Amino acid sequence: MHERKALLILHGKQALNEAVRAAVMARRKDGWELAVRLTWEGGDAARLVNEAVRDGYPLVIAGGGDGTLREVAEALVRSESDTSLALLPLGTANDFARAAGIALEPMEALALLDQPAQAIDLGEIAGQVFLNMATGGFGSSVTANTSEDLKRVLGGAAYLLTGLTRFAEVKSSFARFNGPDFHWEGEVLALGIGNGRQAGGGHVLCPHAAVNDGLLDICIIPAAADVVGTLGTLVSGGINGVDSVAISARLPWLEVEAPEGLDLNLDGEPMQARTMRFTCHPAALRVHLPSESPLLEANASGFGLTGDA
Repeated sequence: MHERKALLILHGKQALNEAVRAAVMARRKDGWELAVRLTWEGGDAARLVNEAVRDGYPLVIAGGGDGTLREVAEALVRSESDTSLALLPLGTANDFARAAGIALEPMEALALLDQPAQAIDLGEIAGQVFLNMATGGFGSSVTANTSEDLKRVLGGAAYLLTGLTRFAEVKSSFARFNGPDFHWEGEVLALGIGNGRQAGGGHVLCPHAAVNDGLLDICIIPAAADVVGTLGTLVSGGINGVDSVAISARLPWLEVEAPEGLDLNLDGEPMQARTMRFTCHPAALRVHLPSESPLLEANASGFGLTGDA
């Protein structure tokens, strides 16, 4: 049995969340030594991870959305420690948590502290780690341009509304893709490089991805004459919609060249690049997941996904 001691790194916006407070108190009554620290500004999550490792915490909990999860995961990897990670999903989209089968209710999410940690893969580009997905093209632009106020009011539906209002701006980008036994080039409408399965508030791009198979799932949506129809199929068609419009592959690494540049989003972190190399780092982080999580290779089936946000 692992030591019942953990540090919760909680996004500052959640400081007054009564459900979180109740869940923390319940875990303490169960015998967990559970400390809480709040983030205030950029860099706080990494600093708190380093303090947790220094102080001997065997487990860190990321309390926030996909961006908080990415920051904490990256800091844990850089610490080169054996500290494991649990997730308390409190964001708007919670894409990784939903795909992984992690409960969105704090009491149920913190029950995973009692589950043994599983070694999972991480994606990496230009020294930046992503646990869930890197997206490119139209979808990443929508994610980056959805306002915080809109997300507060509408939740995950804010991404869809932003996308609908930006259809006039949709344009493709030319790109070349190279990986082991994989080569493709052409006009790209959207791109997903997945360790997880969904992004942008529940849009499934990599429906067959697993977090412990040593591979990244590649989803390329080529440009088509009917742009609106293609995006509609992608958004509303679930697994069948993706499979009907995408070029897919599963690779340990992928190189992309986009002469005019490509907008990317790494678990909420926007960036732009012309040349990029995506790499999968197998078993890079220990994470507490449900034993029946669809993202674990032994359970992977392509089902159990949710588009609700």
